[in-house]
Amino acid sequence: MKTSEEIKKLVKEKYSEIALQSKETNETSCCGSGCCSDETYNIMNDEYADLKGYNPEADLGLGCGLPTQFAKIRKGDTVVDLGSGAGNDCFIAREETGEKGKVIGVDFTEAMIEKARANAEKLGYRNIEFISGEIEKLPLSSDFADVIVSNCVLNLVPDKEKAFNEIYRVLKPGGHFSISDIVLKGELPEKIREAGTMYAGCISGALQKEEYLRLIKEKAFRNITVQKEKAVIIPNDILLKYLSGEEIDSYKESGNGIYSITVYGEK
Repeated sequence: MKTSEEIKKLVKEKYSEIALQSKETNETSCCGSGCCSDETYNIMNDEYADLKGYNPEADLGLGCGLPTQFAKIRKGDTVVDLGSGAGNDCFIAREETGEKGKVIGVDFTEAMIEKARANAEKLGYRNIEFISGEIEKLPLSSDFADVIVSNCVLNLVPDKEKAFNEIYRVLKPGGHFSISDIVLKGELPEKIREAGTMYAGCISGALQKEEYLRLIKEKAFRNITVQKEKAVIIPNDILLKYLSGEEIDSYKESGNGIYSITVYGEK
């Protein structure tokens, strides 16, 4: 079992590597691993191209949902994106909140922050800011945000309870979040859970769906709603890196599964 610091180090190293590559490179070269299409980063993401504010240079194909599509962002809102990467969801949120609003992207990978800032500079946006910070200890004041979004990131956070505590603290009273993440129904094979690259792909760090929703409910959020849910199918060429053919057949027959959900809640 890796410690929290070991997990953070692994995630930071992997996503620093991804930040230096294009979406196309990530999808065709396995994030630089030199193998076939057998990494997990690109098997869960939804299509952003039809959303207003979408910028292809900010899309690294790392998400598992479209939280900004469901986030009920209003003109003038202050929006915070947790794990903002190259800025993809921030730019879409900025389209929703307008020039009078403000968007803050928080990421703990410096290479991602630099990429996001460069993208914002190219677009000439002045009401978007990208800052360094950890989700378990956000560098933001209490009652700060109208809306918090996050896309397939909380599974990378070792202490998810602290993460939801921080989300509650930073939201204004009456504010809300829309978060896309990976959850499980039934148990994953232990070999997948222990694989570091699978963790960085948001799968082995996933909680059971019931436990994930319980964490949210315990923080006194209200009107909790699963806005979208879809199954995530891992191709066999990925599974074969960790399981035998017989183990794959047993896993698929078990009825257990991996799901992307987008969850909404209010403070």
